[in-house]
Amino acid sequence: MENYIIYIFLFLLGICVGSFLNVLIYRLPLNKSIISPPSSCPNCNTKIKPWHNIPIFSWIFLKGKCAYCKEKISIRYPIIEFLTGILAVLIYLKMKNIDIFYFTTFATFSGLLALAIIDIDYKAVPDNLNLLVLALSIFHSPDILENFKNALLVIGGMSIIRWYLSYFIKKEAMGEGDLIIGGVMGAMLGINLSLIAIFISAILAIIPSIYFLLQKKEPELPFIPFLALGTFIVWYFSNFFNSYWSSLYA
Repeated sequence: MENYIIYIFLFLLGICVGSFLNVLIYRLPLNKSIISPPSSCPNCNTKIKPWHNIPIFSWIFLKGKCAYCKEKISIRYPIIEFLTGILAVLIYLKMKNIDIFYFTTFATFSGLLALAIIDIDYKAVPDNLNLLVLALSIFHSPDILENFKNALLVIGGMSIIRWYLSYFIKKEAMGEGDLIIGGVMGAMLGINLSLIAIFISAILAIIPSIYFLLQKKEPELPFIPFLALGTFIVWYFSNFFNSYWSSLYA
């Protein structure tokens, strides 16, 4: 029974954080303050009442529409809140503890979620949020110096690959934002698991790439969503991937 209370508490905490992520996702790319003014309807500009701003539940109660002008509210808002709530529970199931490192880990992956959505919308991410997530990832465990070193090594390795592709192949395969996410991967996973995460991210990116190819479209495919998902998959199943890596050299 005690575990279920913890799960419910963390899920509720997570959806509240998800509501804040929605603010970051909307305001940061527009260089707007995340503190003021209070949330308002982007269509009629009416200030949203507190009871109209309860994560997930208000969207359901209002039937996905503004309480005043009845303009549709994107379903993406409650989805992001729900995903953040699930994220809070999954991280607890992995770490089995609620301490400072739980919160830095949760903040890191929440930040990656926000960056992924912003990258989908704008094909670019704000440096201030990106660097904040990198800093949080370095403090996700007690091995702060090791995390910092791994972050630098992965950033360095990805920078070399980026330079090679741009110089010899004349193709911009990674942006500066991707390199910082590489640092997050290094801090969270270490060198070996970062390589696996990058590989998984590339595999995940192939699916939409094939779709666009079949549709004869050539959009700029954002890579941060795949890097973020690949990082979480490898982090969550790190025991399996560590065993797999060890077996290669057994």
